[in-house]
Amino acid sequence: MMEDWDDLRMFLALAREGKLSAVAKRLGVNHPTVARRVKQLEATVGARLFDRLPDRFVLTAAGEGLLGDVQAMEEAAASIHRRSAGLHDAVHGTVRISAGEAMTAFLTRNLKSLRHNLNCIEFELVASHTLANLSRREADLMIREKVPDLASIVTRKLGEVAYAVYAAPEAEIRGSGREALKQMTWIGFDEEHAYMPGQAWLHALLEGKRPPIRCNDWQIVLEAARSGAGIAVLPCYLADGDPKLRRVGPPLKEVAPEQWLLVHRDLRALPRVRAVMDAIIRLFHDERALLEGRGAGRRGVKPVLRVAAS
Repeated sequence: MMEDWDDLRMFLALAREGKLSAVAKRLGVNHPTVARRVKQLEATVGARLFDRLPDRFVLTAAGEGLLGDVQAMEEAAASIHRRSAGLHDAVHGTVRISAGEAMTAFLTRNLKSLRHNLNCIEFELVASHTLANLSRREADLMIREKVPDLASIVTRKLGEVAYAVYAAPEAEIRGSGREALKQMTWIGFDEEHAYMPGQAWLHALLEGKRPPIRCNDWQIVLEAARSGAGIAVLPCYLADGDPKLRRVGPPLKEVAPEQWLLVHRDLRALPRVRAVMDAIIRLFHDERALLEGRGAGRRGVKPVLRVAAS
């Protein structure tokens, strides 16, 4: 009989990671503990669960057979955890929101309005490129540009956001046409983050050449543009109204990604989660002009940068 979930948790982590060091880091334990727990589990089930290769652990046939049952146990435990959160209807507690860096900055700038009449709720904002696992409560809510194909996720479209080219006020711009822009020093994302909005447009503009300044974070791109190091494609809601930036031309028609609010179906009726969802939806409605690059919302927008004739 297997009485210790920790042994199964170690087994599941090792099956996914393949290395003791990775499991130890992920679970916050040391290598000997992981090895001992796995050995203990093998003794309990009476079978060898892993083949020890020089560089990793690989499941045996017995391990493969056990894996499905342990995954089902993990999902059941996660479901109990999610459902238990909704057993009371008080609008208080913590709501964890995951979004990309730029969108997290937008939420942060609007925390006062988001938390209006919700001071009994604690907000946790998590900036990340990667999708949080809503089933494991890595986040309660996510704002993303793409919707994962998961039956357990409920989605709400928040709208579209505009992107445009931005430069420092003192930047010398010889023209706003494609040929003039091609000659400018560009700030973009590295190859690992080439999926970021606007990067396909920039790649086409530069005819496949890489921008000379490359980053992996919207805030770094923003700071580099503000410093005058080059020009960049930025979301209008992040750059409009920034006194250290000017827009070069109108929003890019080719770059207008949708924004979606995602929640696990077991949590959508939880009062504190529902309250924060409603607050985010209201915020996107109130700031629609800013998000779509048509105005300033509740903040001022600096005029478009004037360019010299080429």
